[in-house]
Amino acid sequence: MRKRISKGINASRYIIYKETMIDFREHLWSFIGAFMGIGLIAFIQDQFLTKAENIFLIGSFGATSVLIYGAIQSPLAQPRNLIGGHVISAIIGVTVFKVLPDVIWLTAPLAVALSIVCMQMTKTLHPPGGATALIAVMGSEKIKALGYTYVLYPVLSGCMILLVVALIFNNMTSYRKYPTDERFTKRVKRMLGGRGAEE
Repeated sequence: MRKRISKGINASRYIIYKETMIDFREHLWSFIGAFMGIGLIAFIQDQFLTKAENIFLIGSFGATSVLIYGAIQSPLAQPRNLIGGHVISAIIGVTVFKVLPDVIWLTAPLAVALSIVCMQMTKTLHPPGGATALIAVMGSEKIKALGYTYVLYPVLSGCMILLVVALIFNNMTSYRKYPTDERFTKRVKRMLGGRGAEE
């Protein structure tokens, strides 16, 4: 157990050190990815939704962008964590709000705590998921009125947009590779008909 913890700490130190080094190319691609991902969601919200439906861009997507464009080697930034973490947390947040709609001192911590445990159990830990659960119980009346639709829109649809942008921009150079899971990468290459699909 001690060996495992030590290995995890060493891996975390390496990732944090590597991701915080001054590398202008890395920073440029992080900027471009985040700008395009959040920009695309904001554009859709601005151009295609009325003021009454103006809920496509939620705050937790900002935190997700830090991971999937700025810390792409992190286990917490991988597609399974991105999609699973947000979707599970959204389901929990909506459920908690429906069961205890007017007890904010209980719903807010309960939604976040349950989300963390469920993400841990399903190996989909993604820190912005906690914010997604919190938004479901503390968000605007428009968000609360969505009920379980919140899970599909804006959460899942927004995650899919961010993921597609991450797959494109994080793999445009030879020194960046996302995701780090080889099986997922080969599957994506096969679907896109790209090189390396047969490897």
